[in-house]
Amino acid sequence: MDELQSEQRVCYRCLIGGRVQGVFFRAAAREQAMRLGVTGSARNLADGRVEVLVCGEAAAVAQFRDWLRTGPATAEVTGVACEPLDYHPQAGFLID
Repeated sequence: MDELQSEQRVCYRCLIGGRVQGVFFRAAAREQAMRLGVTGSARNLADGRVEVLVCGEAAAVAQFRDWLRTGPATAEVTGVACEPLDYHPQAGFLID
């Protein structure tokens, strides 16, 4: 990866489906975000999915998105759909 790419900042909104509520998915996402140095938020949706907003350095965000495909050991992820958003810095990683 070249230096320019490593400094690129990106944001994504991801919807995670499967058994992802009631299994500490959001708390585990926050821990993973802190480890990778990305910011954003996670919240449960009424339809049983979890919505995650993640922003930060492109490589770290890519690692976080990869993690979303499995989540914590207690989760059973059946699908992840992410869409890019305009970059806007977040403060920490919030759980709604």
